[in-house]
Amino acid sequence: MLRDKTAFVTGGTGSIGQAICNDFIKNKCSNLFSSTTNLDKAKNFDDQIKFINLDLKNITQDHLKENINFEPDVLVLNAGLNRDNLFLRMSDDEWNDVMDVNLNATFKLVKFFLKGMVKRRFGRIVFITSVVSFTGNPGQTNYTASKAALTGFCKSLSLEVASRNITVNCISPGFISSNMTEKLSDDQKNQILAKVPMKKLGNPSDIANTASFLCSDNASYITGQTIHVNGGLALI
Repeated sequence: MLRDKTAFVTGGTGSIGQAICNDFIKNKCSNLFSSTTNLDKAKNFDDQIKFINLDLKNITQDHLKENINFEPDVLVLNAGLNRDNLFLRMSDDEWNDVMDVNLNATFKLVKFFLKGMVKRRFGRIVFITSVVSFTGNPGQTNYTASKAALTGFCKSLSLEVASRNITVNCISPGFISSNMTEKLSDDQKNQILAKVPMKKLGNPSDIANTASFLCSDNASYITGQTIHVNGGLALI
């Protein structure tokens, strides 16, 4: 249960982000905020989710101070960007944009909110990473590097704040049904399913359920860990 808790989930209009927000609502989250760069799209979502306009590529501490007037007990860094290309063809912009959204924005947001958690002696921080940060994936050196960095970030930060009753964990999704996978051809889907022992894609709710667990009192003794949700694709 997340009753009496304030939560902030980045990327709440995406498939996984929306599922996390909806699961938090189901678990009685008292105040739920999310971020997007498209407030018009956000109008179609549950009105219990309070959206703020936040461009994760261009976050500054001054912008956060001007636009955020809440202090979350629960912080889920879900928003992510991929700009795929073979490494020899990858541009500086393709590298930097992915790093800015997936890694640098995480640093800035945690930095902004962590002092309040330390002061209140409570916090739940969850990073959404990816199975490919452990297995590698051709054409995604920027994406895998950014997500793998979050794993190290999580471990070190968890040790620094554990005595303040703040947990820091990662969820590493495998292949999850989303708007992106819906665009794949049947042949492409079959190639993916052939790699997954459970022979099915995961649902966004599989990630959401894990996030709700890690942010609940039931996970109060779990920190610095990565929970792999991938149908057996990678046994790590």
